[in-house]
Amino acid sequence: MRPTSILLLSTVLLTASATAPPPPHPSPPCRRPGETALDTTSPAPAAPGASDDTTSPAPAVPGTFDATTSPTLVASGALDDALSPAAAPDAFAGKALPTIAAALVNKTSTAAAAADAWSGFGLSAGGSDRVGAAMVAAGEPYSSWVRAGRRFLAFDGGGTGRAVEVVGDLEDAERIAVLVPGVSTRLADFDRGLGGVAGRAPAVQARAVLAATHRADPRARVAVVAWLGYDPPAGLDLEAARDLRARAGADALSDFVRSLPRGAAVTMIGHSYGALVAGLAACRLARVHDIVALGAPGMGVRRATELGGVRVWSALAADDWIRRIPQLRLGHLGHGRRPSAPAFGAVPLPTTGVRGHDGYLAPGSPTLAAVADIVVGRVPAPAAS
Repeated sequence: MRPTSILLLSTVLLTASATAPPPPHPSPPCRRPGETALDTTSPAPAAPGASDDTTSPAPAVPGTFDATTSPTLVASGALDDALSPAAAPDAFAGKALPTIAAALVNKTSTAAAAADAWSGFGLSAGGSDRVGAAMVAAGEPYSSWVRAGRRFLAFDGGGTGRAVEVVGDLEDAERIAVLVPGVSTRLADFDRGLGGVAGRAPAVQARAVLAATHRADPRARVAVVAWLGYDPPAGLDLEAARDLRARAGADALSDFVRSLPRGAAVTMIGHSYGALVAGLAACRLARVHDIVALGAPGMGVRRATELGGVRVWSALAADDWIRRIPQLRLGHLGHGRRPSAPAFGAVPLPTTGVRGHDGYLAPGSPTLAAVADIVVGRVPAPAAS
């Protein structure tokens, strides 16, 4: 990461801190009293005090996402020219475009066709086929991904693009890990990684985590999802310093996790800004009992206890440039205390030998081995004190 970019982001945060009156600290996002968990059929015990956000209804059919009734569904960029709020008022009302993506390339599509293509993020009957057809229509390299037998639950080739890929048998999985990437991740980087760094590629990371879980417990039935289902900030700028894109991403992530097959324990793994997205979604998802924050600038709260009882694990390498980002929060500006700070209360993960901001899930990394232990339900080896 360029020093000038880090300096710019730090200057923005420090200037805001010096010139703005300190507002009262926002109320913790988890408001448990009186709420009822949406996922009542999952056999996994709810985390202490955890519940879903009752303002967002659960899918009508377990294991599917109904695009015609979800209050947070909006059209992908590819459909913006063809669809209007008047054409699909229930889907668009009061929502910013876009928040999640999945798949129509034909701009002349009708609202009914759009709902059919979005349904279930590829989890409903025929959903993967519809997503695959959209990827083939989008051309290379996406058509090659489909021909290689890869399974995508969502896809949008428009704009900076979005994609959601699963590795492993999702329907048979007892444990599901959802990887949430950070700043500057685009569809173009999904396989190759930001700046050509393979360790930053969501598709590469998902396969590394799955392989590590097989080493941790060969009998474990695990699926790993590479979830590029939101629009991350484009770089270390004002958007990266604010939480607005993370909040939109958290809405989409919450809907996606609710659409996963019920009965499987879910672990969310957020890298960098993706950890903020996962943190903001945590209190709405009673079925999520573990969040792993890798190289995280913050999670939108001051303490892990404000995330509703979910267990928080944190890894921050000694030379990760995130350490140079000020720990500030003023309204929507800044992300607050880093989860690696002792006062936050996260459980530290080992990082010996991890280099920089992008090496946490590299093969052979102690952090990767610890993450795999968490996903399969084991307690990882403690970090060196």
